[in-house]
Amino acid sequence: MNTFNVPTREDVSENNQAIFDNLNKALGFVPNLYATYAHSDTALENYLNFANAKTSLSGKEKEVVNLAVSQVNDCIYCLSAHTAIGKMNGFTDEQILELRAGRASFNDKLDALARLARNITENRGNTDADVLENFFAQGYTKANLIDTISLVGDKTISNYIHSTTQVPVDFPVAPSLEEALV
Repeated sequence: MNTFNVPTREDVSENNQAIFDNLNKALGFVPNLYATYAHSDTALENYLNFANAKTSLSGKEKEVVNLAVSQVNDCIYCLSAHTAIGKMNGFTDEQILELRAGRASFNDKLDALARLARNITENRGNTDADVLENFFAQGYTKANLIDTISLVGDKTISNYIHSTTQVPVDFPVAPSLEEALV
């Protein structure tokens, strides 16, 4: 497969250069996937605005969705990035593997969220009624549902960009789920 180059600061528009500078200040580097968005003069800014928008989901809940969706979409880049971010949000390696599998035996509410995120992604939005009913039974609201669906879309965009471009993973590479569960 043809891989895309990862643009450097000098390769991108002035607007994207400013975003690269902000990412460097905030993260210490520009992740390769974000840099790849900068092939477009507008996509990186649009994506970051969408990804960082207000939501009814907590940071931990967002990682539950990110991990479940990225596993379904088989995106090693996002699985690697969100494994690191999941750890920063307090999840253990074992919990992260469970979340990737679309479940969370360690927390009923997060289990309902992980199952919903996986189900929405696998079924392309044709959510199973039982999964949705369980989500609401765990105390989630219609606002949480809409925010979860939006986050599934957000993460799917990044998953597809990586799957298409195959830019190098610049996070510690997450093990395959099958390897890790052996």
